Amino acid sequence: MAGLIVWKNQEIDRLKRDMDRLLARFWDDFCIPPFPRVIGESVPMELLETEDTVLFRAEIPDIAPDDLEILVTEDRLTVKGDTTVDRVTEGEGYERRERRYGFFSRTIQLPCKVLTEDVKATYKDGVLSIVLPKCKAESSRGIKIKVS
Repeated sequence: MAGLIVWKNQEIDRLKRDMDRLLARFWDDFCIPPFPRVIGESVPMELLETEDTVLFRAEIPDIAPDDLEILVTEDRLTVKGDTTVDRVTEGEGYERRERRYGFFSRTIQLPCKVLTEDVKATYKDGVLSIVLPKCKAESSRGIKIKVS
């Protein structure tokens, strides 16, 4: 049943991406975006697995750590964020103002179960790093059967 839910979520995500692209193309023709852009697809992310941990890294510049939300279950990692950047450059006789805003949400299926209580996250120089310790494999035990 879990495979069906994952498949359904993937199909819904694909449909949402297609609709976002369609609306973005439509509104780009008018040069006025009606909603904040979703920046989730442009956030470079990587997931590395070692013997004892799963390492997650994402480049998310121009966002305050308080604007990041990280949710971890035994087999999923969700990273959400909301950013607003307002830059003003002033010179002799001119002022240049740039604004960028958007949000992202990314849910990743982890390759194994992790210990949620021992997860550690750091954010430095625009890079979010999350260390997720793996659950120890349960050892198997042999049982002798008495034949009567």
